[in-house]
Amino acid sequence: QIDPKDYTFSGLKDETVGRLPGKVAGQQFIIQDCENCNIYIFDHSATITIDDCVNCRIFLGPIKGSVFFRDCKDCKCIVACQQFRTRDCKKLEVFLCCATQPIIESSTGMKFGCFQYYYPELALQFKDAGLSIFNNTWSNIHDFTPVSGENNWGLLPENAVVQDYVPLPSSEELKAVRISTDATRSIIPVTRGWRQKSSDESCLAVFFAGDYTTANARKLIDEMTGKGFQLVQTKEVLMKAEDARRVFQQCASEFIPLLEKGPVVALEFNGDGAVEGCQSIVNEVFSGTKVFVSESKASASQDVDNFYNFADMQMGM
Repeated sequence: QIDPKDYTFSGLKDETVGRLPGKVAGQQFIIQDCENCNIYIFDHSATITIDDCVNCRIFLGPIKGSVFFRDCKDCKCIVACQQFRTRDCKKLEVFLCCATQPIIESSTGMKFGCFQYYYPELALQFKDAGLSIFNNTWSNIHDFTPVSGENNWGLLPENAVVQDYVPLPSSEELKAVRISTDATRSIIPVTRGWRQKSSDESCLAVFFAGDYTTANARKLIDEMTGKGFQLVQTKEVLMKAEDARRVFQQCASEFIPLLEKGPVVALEFNGDGAVEGCQSIVNEVFSGTKVFVSESKASASQDVDNFYNFADMQMGM
């Protein structure tokens, strides 16, 4: 029998509380009326609602459905979810991984950054919550109630350090979770999202489904970012033959047979020389693997547009 008290934090003040991996196990969770607390949910859940919280630091592991903040203010959060919504909130700073377009309503002073976090159980929790580490639209915010001449939201500074916002837990029980906030170890690849691109050259790389797709994609990200290129966005999505023809154009026929195995993982890199840099890494490191890489600087921006236009329609953005 499930006791709701095990899945609720209510009326707490100046406390550090949390749930260890395996303790929430896909249930829904409620956080309400908390003030100046550090709250950590190191597990996956069904949905989470956060009501009337003030000056709290909150970490929420992968949420299969929606997370909904209502009437909260001055909170700093790290959140991974399928859907993200706020209503009547003031000054939330959120490091976000969200599979669909995040929505704010009647909220002001909202700031967003890309989710960055690691602990050993997190990858499996993402899987259990049905979330892909490559589907993250953290910066594509929809303001449901825009005010003319005002901006209710913006992006956190690019060099924002997660730990400065949501500190590591200080309680003995929660210290057992082996956390790293180092961006290079983050379970979610850290993307630039809608920030200004540094170069007018982008490159699209697409990996096809197989046993090592995730590992290969991460390896390419490490190699490219190690050379100073920036990861703009990532996407994991199913493709059909007609999608492939639209995106891969004349080389579609060699990739179409690979689509039946499952979703593709696409990466957009940006920086002067990105196409050449990506091609040479793919040839050196992934010589035995079929990977689509933009052919030239001239065609690359079209490749990126073609792929993400198709993917956004697919995801119902």
